[in-house]
Amino acid sequence: QVRLVESGGGLVQPGGSMRLSCAASGAIFRVYTMAWYRQAPGNQRELVAHIDSVGRTYYVDSVKGRFTISRDNAKNTVDLQMNNLKPEDTAVYYCNRRPAVGGYWGQGTQVTVSS
Repeated sequence: QVRLVESGGGLVQPGGSMRLSCAASGAIFRVYTMAWYRQAPGNQRELVAHIDSVGRTYYVDSVKGRFTISRDNAKNTVDLQMNNLKPEDTAVYYCNRRPAVGGYWGQGTQVTVSS
């Protein structure tokens, strides 16, 4: 059974930084493309970034140049470094495979960007 646990969220001021981490268990993690998604209040869940098994990355335009996704296959973790955060980055952040697998969604971690 696959389990994904997100951590690292909280409250940060605009312009600040935060690092999220996702710990995966129960699957052959290293072969999968992994992604971070987010869901703001009243909005649908959206893709933020993904990283494939060999480290190639993709970012949506709204976070390009500010966010960095990385993975450690030995530790079965995927991280999201977020810099120059903006109020519109406020959301619950989730990790999952790309494409997402419905049964893999975890609780997510809340990120709030506010002064």
